Amino acid sequence: MKIYVRERNKVGEGVEQPKYRIVAVTGGQLQIEAPHFRKFEIEQIAKDINAQVVFLNPVPDDKKKKH
Repeated sequence: MKIYVRERNKVGEGVEQPKYRIVAVTGGQLQIEAPHFRKFEIEQIAKDINAQVVFLNPVPDDKKKKH
């Protein structure tokens, strides 16, 4: 099982809010209750369900499509 995670875009420096968002889960069922997580929370969930955490790289601004 893999859990794909990315950093949130709108979290400022020094802000004490959860910084990560789970984007996708493959290879099993996992019900997500919270919209944002701290890194240690994601790592604990992965450890408990024997999953691998994949941290996605942010997309550079010049590669983002404008609407």
